[in-house]
Amino acid sequence: MAAKKTTTAAKKAPAAAKKAPAAKKTAAAAGGKRKPNAAFMKEMTPSAALAEVVGSKPLPRTAVVSKIWEYIKKNNLQDAKNKRQINADDKLKPIFGGKKSVTMFELTALVNKNLS
Repeated sequence: MAAKKTTTAAKKAPAAAKKAPAAKKTAAAAGGKRKPNAAFMKEMTPSAALAEVVGSKPLPRTAVVSKIWEYIKKNNLQDAKNKRQINADDKLKPIFGGKKSVTMFELTALVNKNLS
């Protein structure tokens, strides 16, 4: 009897057995500290309306948003039923573009318009 020839297709491993590409390691997983983005850390001057809430001293964007959240919580401006909604008082209304309430997701964009 003649011996069967083996084809190269039979020698190949099935697709499921192939190794998955190695996942990229994040800085935290690698043991290093995460480097802050320089654009967020750049000190910016608030507009007159924003200065009433956070002060007129130049601050990084992250600090401005933190101070606004402190103000919102101190004055109980977060909506009781929908916590994602922020109700404006007299100081926040000019920052919010005249709106009486905005979502927390709109907040950062509105704050950025009041920074230079």
